[in-house]
Amino acid sequence: MTSLKLLMLTGVAGLVISTAAAQAQTKTFYVAGYGGSFEQTMRQEIIPAFEAKHGVKVEYVAGNSTDTLAKLQAQKGNQQIDVAIVDDGPMYQAIQLGFCGKVEGLSSDALYPQARFKDDKAVAIGLVGTGLMYNTKYFAEKGWPAPTSWDDLKDPKFKKLVVIPPINNTYGLYTLMMFAKMNGGGEKAIDPGFKVMKEAVNPNVLAYEPSPGKMTELFQSGQAVIGVWGTGRVQSFANTGFPVEFVYPKEGAVTLLTTACPIAKTGAGALASDFIKAMLEPKIQLILLKDYGYGPVNKTVVVPKELAGMAPVGERAAKLYNPDWDAINAQREDWTKRWNREVER
Repeated sequence: MTSLKLLMLTGVAGLVISTAAAQAQTKTFYVAGYGGSFEQTMRQEIIPAFEAKHGVKVEYVAGNSTDTLAKLQAQKGNQQIDVAIVDDGPMYQAIQLGFCGKVEGLSSDALYPQARFKDDKAVAIGLVGTGLMYNTKYFAEKGWPAPTSWDDLKDPKFKKLVVIPPINNTYGLYTLMMFAKMNGGGEKAIDPGFKVMKEAVNPNVLAYEPSPGKMTELFQSGQAVIGVWGTGRVQSFANTGFPVEFVYPKEGAVTLLTTACPIAKTGAGALASDFIKAMLEPKIQLILLKDYGYGPVNKTVVVPKELAGMAPVGERAAKLYNPDWDAINAQREDWTKRWNREVER
């Protein structure tokens, strides 16, 4: 074999070995969060830049908040997930169960106080208002006024036209809680909420739907025309061109914090904290506002008027009702069993 051929073969072999070594060194980083339009925003506008900056491969694991919490419980002692993005209620549970590490290096000046969790075990990445959504075109054709109250879900004209997520979804839980609060109860006295749901709301409900994709399908097909959802989901839906609007009910919309925490695990590095802090940067906060209707939690973000849309910003944010999650989580398992027995049968 000539020296030239030997040199070429050696070079090719070296390239193959170098490529294999580089691939072997590429870390896989797991982020668990919501599906639907949120997942698309993460995959298209947030993850690629993080991968390029840190030289990692991000695997996105889609599911609702209770799904992600269940995964953390199933993987206890051998966690695969690096960052969990869930609603604030399940996040309190995740922290209590010891699944969350500390978000290192948070700026105390940049964030609104309500975005910070005790000991920085988690942080909010967006503020959502929970209220009503309705098909504006359908309502106009019927000559119906826009809904203004949670009580509109009880109106007989909406028989089998209402869609609400189930109780294992924060939006469904908030619906139950608000009807309790409006009828002499609340987080610590839930009976009035169950009474209203069973007797007045249930006859109007087409489906208790957990899937964001199915929620939009029910509206697009005309099967549902009014429902309960968050500003983020409704803004994302409206961005597709569908005639849907969000309503802040007169009795109050409810605060929902979209939160993130680094998972406490053996060998956990700073990468999880870096990913979460990237979500708090003004540029990303504006992407979440534009694509998903999240109210920014970073005080330095200047919200353009054209992006305010449905998001809870300014006065709307100040008027949101902040639920007592300690009281809710202490009873949530019992409420869920009761819901499955009495409401969603």
